[in-house]
Amino acid sequence: MLKESASKRYSTLSKDRQCFLNRAWDGAELTIPYILPRNGAQNQELPTPFQSIGARGVNNLAAKLLLTLFPPNSPFLKFQIDDFTLEELQAQRAPVEEGLNSMERAVTDEVEAQAMRVPIHEALRHLIITGNVVLHIGKDNKVRVFHLDQFACRRDPQGKVLEIIIKEEMSRELYMDIFKQAPPKETGSGASGDEKELDLYTVIKNTGGRVKVHQEVGDHVIPNTSSDLPEEKSPYIALRFSRIDGEDYGRGFVEEYLGDLKALEGLSKAILEGSAAAARAIFLVRPNGTTKLKTISQAPNLAVRQGTADDVSVLQMEKFNDFRVARETLESVERRLAAAFLLNQAVQRDAERVTAEEIRFLANELETSLGGIYSLLSHELQLPLAKRIINSLEKQKKLPQLPKGTVEPIIVTGFEALGRGNDANKLATFLQTATQVVGPEAVITYTNVSDVLKRLGVGFGIDMKGLIKPQEQVQQEQQAQQQQQQQAEMVKAGIPNAVTQGGEMMKQGAQQQNVQN
Repeated sequence: MLKESASKRYSTLSKDRQCFLNRAWDGAELTIPYILPRNGAQNQELPTPFQSIGARGVNNLAAKLLLTLFPPNSPFLKFQIDDFTLEELQAQRAPVEEGLNSMERAVTDEVEAQAMRVPIHEALRHLIITGNVVLHIGKDNKVRVFHLDQFACRRDPQGKVLEIIIKEEMSRELYMDIFKQAPPKETGSGASGDEKELDLYTVIKNTGGRVKVHQEVGDHVIPNTSSDLPEEKSPYIALRFSRIDGEDYGRGFVEEYLGDLKALEGLSKAILEGSAAAARAIFLVRPNGTTKLKTISQAPNLAVRQGTADDVSVLQMEKFNDFRVARETLESVERRLAAAFLLNQAVQRDAERVTAEEIRFLANELETSLGGIYSLLSHELQLPLAKRIINSLEKQKKLPQLPKGTVEPIIVTGFEALGRGNDANKLATFLQTATQVVGPEAVITYTNVSDVLKRLGVGFGIDMKGLIKPQEQVQQEQQAQQQQQQQAEMVKAGIPNAVTQGGEMMKQGAQQQNVQN
């Protein structure tokens, strides 16, 4: 038995979470209700918003964040070598950078192979709406997403995660297989009776740079679930959309615009219901008039009937001015929300492959529009995820063991979001400027062309293996080319002599024949 069970600790931590959870429910109902159903109820009928701006805005913002954080055309990380080691490399710098580029692409390929973009996109939508999410990277690099109503956490004043408790469900059959006994009847929060599921708690504690993990059910620790890992190798990553010192949970982006979303929802509902009422056409016939009710109700289109026009009138809603005011207000709110969720920002063209400049421009737009969220996610999402993948690939012998303190993965944000792509642009600019100043011949003379080509290829994320010829092969090919040129010149010079000699022989032969005749 434990001193304090995970269930009691979870209940304690959940008290501070409730206000954040209430705001998250409100935000989900106005945007994408199934992201976080109220009270965690499954298989229920969810409310349908009267407007789609909220859902469009969340999906648009999540897609742009995903494209910028994990660009499809290049690695999202860069292996950086410390300056001292870089000076010692000197001429070997290009081959070393080529090898680092290969390792960067290996990490990116693992992201693609495990389809990590799908759960990461789900996590980004949760961050935008609820402001909080927890990722679990399994041993096979499969990513699982835990929602705000599934976990409770505690952070220090600087925002570092100290404790996370995740609440899930376990079947009673699995409990009996593990503990070889029937579970307690009072355990579980599912359906009533013997069929209810048991509450499974995963406890993650960070103490002194070490993360300890274990699972509990029914106040008992499940065997073979305990682990003690370095902080950078922990499979759990707690994310938040906004950082507020002193708070255990983050605030969602939707929460900042709840007022506009509620106003838009109310106006959209009023206009829709009012328009439906205004669209109804009801004809009134004077009770004591000469025109009969049956004559009007049964008359087909363009029919000719006897009657008096004054006996028939149409009941209409005299609310057109009110509708116009409501519509103008709604359009004003829509414009504000569209600007907030970047729905009007055409920062990239519609193409199969997005260029590096477009990604860089998109990163800058997100950084300036969202107040540093891109930098926060790069620190709390990209870098921890990269370290987990690198650790997994090292265990699988797919990556060499990196020397600690010498080669470290870094995430470059803002204008530098493309990592080595920016280095390639700097190198290209340098070569262009040097060519203009000293001329192309001097550039070729004083630069290592092979090294330049390798660095450019690495900068653009190209697999350079076998692409650049070795120096020995280049020299051999140059020598062979020179020999061919020499032979061609000799042959060319020998042709006139042969023709001249042949002509003299033919002339002498003709003279001898004339003398004989």
